[in-house]
Amino acid sequence: MTTTSAPLTRTDRKLLAVVAGRRLADPMAGFVDLDAVREAVEDLTTAFAPLGRVQHTVAAKACGLAPLLRFLGGLGIDAEVASPGETAVAEAAGLRGPRLVLDSPAKTTAELAHALAEGTAVNADNFQELARLDALVGPTPPRSVLGLRINPQVGAGRIGDTSTATAASKFGIPLRDNGNRALLREAFARRPWLTRLHVHVGSQGCPPELMADGVAAVHELAEEINAEAGYRQVTSLDLGGGLPVDFTSDEPGPTYAGYVATLLNRVPALADGRYAFVTEFGRSLLAKSGFLVSTVEYTKVAGGRHIAVTHAGGQVAARTVLQPEHWPLRVGAFDATGTPKTGPEVPQDIAGPLCFAGDLLARERPLPLLEPGDLVVAHDTGAYYFGAHYAYNTLPRPAVYGFTVSPTGDVEFTPLRRAQTLAELVADAGSEFLGALPEG
Repeated sequence: MTTTSAPLTRTDRKLLAVVAGRRLADPMAGFVDLDAVREAVEDLTTAFAPLGRVQHTVAAKACGLAPLLRFLGGLGIDAEVASPGETAVAEAAGLRGPRLVLDSPAKTTAELAHALAEGTAVNADNFQELARLDALVGPTPPRSVLGLRINPQVGAGRIGDTSTATAASKFGIPLRDNGNRALLREAFARRPWLTRLHVHVGSQGCPPELMADGVAAVHELAEEINAEAGYRQVTSLDLGGGLPVDFTSDEPGPTYAGYVATLLNRVPALADGRYAFVTEFGRSLLAKSGFLVSTVEYTKVAGGRHIAVTHAGGQVAARTVLQPEHWPLRVGAFDATGTPKTGPEVPQDIAGPLCFAGDLLARERPLPLLEPGDLVVAHDTGAYYFGAHYAYNTLPRPAVYGFTVSPTGDVEFTPLRRAQTLAELVADAGSEFLGALPEG
């Protein structure tokens, strides 16, 4: 897979100059284009309009920063959460109760009870979890929309690790396993408060056609359940998220409009108004809106290979470092003033700060020769790269800023998260228990 440097507009150059002048990336920081997020939301809502009633949620795991969740909430986007932490952050951002959808293959009884008390929608992952809900729901109809996650077992995409509808996936109830289809119909027949089916085929690497196959399987099951019940017991379908992103160019990849067209071509009945829908997009909603900027600390030559040592490595880009063939990033080179570097392109490794040899953000990437004090920009990092911090080497989480650019090129930054302090790192390392162990 070929990954090139990203061309910069005049506005982008002004932005990088301001970042450099204010030393916002000393040594590293993340940035989110709030206008680009707004445009992505508009694309999403417009594209899904033919489906009628749709609750759009953002997958909090993609970038669960409280100010960003609140910003998205103001644009009409709710949140899909998959842990107590994600739930707490979303609730702090003002998204709670019916504005949340709780997924996870490992929900505790306490999580389920909290969701039911709040009126949060829940997609149960398996029959054992459904039994827990039986004990919690009681005789009174719940305020929460309750459903079951189905594994349609339609196969894997290009990346096995992000394909969740394989025959042996850990997620959901496998639809094609012997006897499960009948057990699912029975589960709904016994529980009139079950009203939703959920499916998520996978994310990066899964083509829209495979995702549509999963939706078709769940729609067919919903029709069977409703026919057997004699009324529309299943009233909504959670379509999950997963639309892939093109990390090799400025193009987004498959569009929301194209995905909806694929869905309707596969299942025209989705537009007949009989079901409401939920979406849970994350990467496709946010990735193209963000970038990381890191200072080049040192440069060297080893075995004839040019190496630029930066502060952006596996702690912010674990997937790119560990699986570069699946998660490449476009990298740009700038001098200390934020001006694009010029000169002959030289193959260089863009190395991170972690203490293992594979900590490389890019390998043999042709760029103008980098020098200490220069800036490296990693594009398309608005999803996962800011939120999935890897604490190896006890490195702090970087600051993240939202920004807008006026028509005249004036840049306004809004802090979304400050950089983690050394005192916070020491506290995370158990400093409150320093006297717990005997000395000597």
